[in-house]
Formats: sequence, structure tokens, C-alpha cells
Amino acid sequence: MIHARKQKSLAKCHAMTDAEPRTPAARQSMQMPVLVLNASYEPINICGARRALVLVLKGVARTEEEQGAILHAARTHMPLPSVIRLLEYRRIPHQTRALSRKNILLRDRNTCQYCGVVLPASELTLDHVIPRSRGGLSTWENLVACCHACNRRKGNQLLHELTDMKLLREPRPFSLHTSRHIMRMIGHSDLKWRKYLYYE
Repeated sequence: MIHARKQKSLAKCHAMTDAEPRTPAARQSMQMPVLVLNASYEPINICGARRALVLVLKGVARTEEEQGAILHAARTHMPLPSVIRLLEYRRIPHQTRALSRKNILLRDRNTCQYCGVVLPASELTLDHVIPRSRGGLSTWENLVACCHACNRRKGNQLLHELTDMKLLREPRPFSLHTSRHIMRMIGHSDLKWRKYLYYE
């Protein structure tokens, strides 16, 4: 009986999250950042609305605050979360996150580090500050979010060889401190997040 209920829940989860949003606004809502709280209400992460919905539907987390947008699927609909809380406490190691495209974009807040334009993840690429063709490595300190126009313009040149391009900020590893700083930056203008974040 429990197994059958779990299977039904997973089927609902796949039906909801695999449903393609019908409008651009709905697709954007599925990519909106969601604040993730530990079971203790400590803010520990940011994820996309689609991932948050999966965690809620699987019974791993519960919705604490809603976005206001509704996801419609066959014979059912569900409010999209803005804040979720894990139902079981997770110990979070104080270490640097895994180096990945997703984490680079999150660290750089989906902002091109050369021109400052903010774009959806699908419209950004990663740039090696020191090009790979010139010995640059794929590290936190050498990878930045970049729009396609700036990426083409920079090519395989070094920054000191260009007069009209420079980094907005020095790229650094994505630490727990960085993650919390981003949470606070977003939460500063989001009233639904503010009550879970601490401001000095």
C-alpha cells in the first residue's frame, strides 16, 4: 500500500514537472530562484522553482512561501514555491561547492562579468578569463559568466590586450559565505525571503 502510494506520488511529480509551461511567463516562473531552508529554518541554498517543486512533490520538503504563480498540468494545478523547507535536517559541510556551470552562473548572479547584462541561464556561456588556448585552466578563479556577444569579442585574447573590456569583479570560489551573501542580496527586495534571512 505504501509502495503504491509512493509510486502514485512519483507519477504525479513527473507529470507536473515534465509539463511544458504554455507561456513565456510560466516558463520564467519555473526558473525563478527558490530559497531552501534546513529543517531548522536555517537558509542553506537557492534552487530553481522546478527543482523545488520536485522536492515538495517527493515529500522531501514543504512549501513555506508561494510565488503567486500556478503550475497547471493534466487534471491538477499547484502553486509554485518561493521558499521551501526540508523535512529532515541535513548537515551542511562548510566547504567550497562543486565547480559547475550552474554554480558559476549562480555565483555571478546570471550577470555577464564584462558588460553587466543580466540574462537567463540559457542565454549565457562560460568564459575562460585566460583562454584555454593560452594555458588557462577550468577553475573558479578563471571561469566567469559571459554573454555571447562579449565572448565573441574577447575571443582568445587576454584582458590586458583589450582596451574596452574588464572584469566587473575578481572571480572567486563559491563558498558558503558567497551563497549566503547571494541569498541576502535577493532577499533584500523579496519580502517572502526576508523573514528567513538575517541582516546585520
